[in-house]
Amino acid sequence: MDKLNSNEVERIFSSAPFVADIGLELVSIKTGECRSRLALENRHLQQDGFVHFGVQATVADHTAGAAGASMAMPGQMVLTSDFSLKLLRSASGTHIECVATVLKAGASLTVVESEVFCGTVGDLRLVSKATVTLAVVSPRGAPDRS
Repeated sequence: MDKLNSNEVERIFSSAPFVADIGLELVSIKTGECRSRLALENRHLQQDGFVHFGVQATVADHTAGAAGASMAMPGQMVLTSDFSLKLLRSASGTHIECVATVLKAGASLTVVESEVFCGTVGDLRLVSKATVTLAVVSPRGAPDRS
């Protein structure tokens, strides 16, 4: 598909209560790529002061979903069907930035890679990397186009 499915991407970021609660923000979207940012607060940290694995996982997963959705057909949505996150170093700083890139977009499965960076403005380091497989589905009651 060579046209950005911006309606679905906007819906993903505006309609997810948990994502809104943690404060994840859409930075940019283009076909096959999404960028997001999270200003870190104390509630995002684990007991030793580093960004919690669950926060990094949420950021990587949600940003990957938006990147995958950017390539879905109108009326389709994506749901995570497989997820793997590798922590590369301790994460601390003022914010997280995530870049998710579609590696392979398919009619029923899309594979996305998310890179999570953490630190301060001008000094971000890669802290984790995720591979996310997304099922491309039609909402219940809609005709199946696969």
